[in-house]
Amino acid sequence: MGTKEIEEAIGHHPEVAESAVVGIHDELKGELPIAFCILKNHDLVAETENRFRIEQQIVGEVARQLGALAKPAAIYFPKALPKTRSGKILRRSIKALAEGKETGDMSTLDDPTAIEAVRQAMADY
Repeated sequence: MGTKEIEEAIGHHPEVAESAVVGIHDELKGELPIAFCILKNHDLVAETENRFRIEQQIVGEVARQLGALAKPAAIYFPKALPKTRSGKILRRSIKALAEGKETGDMSTLDDPTAIEAVRQAMADY
């Protein structure tokens, strides 16, 4: 099972417009899935209660479809995901941010504010 399957399970949530799942290093388990979800209405997560409810629903959907081992260790709600000009999500850059590393070459990035949106979502968590 990989991150693609987790993304597909997350995509079944009615509020999720798009998601990216990356694996980050974990001393105990080797790697943990971390989810970054773009909501159809980002304002829903402005309130802690709504954010918690949506997180729990997403975790529940992933567990139902794929099992408890696939549940994301964290779910972030950025306003945008970094993409290339052709629309491909830059998962490598998201993973680097999640692990506190340099994002590398960002010359193909379509919207530079998307990297900051991911960084801000992790800081707000």
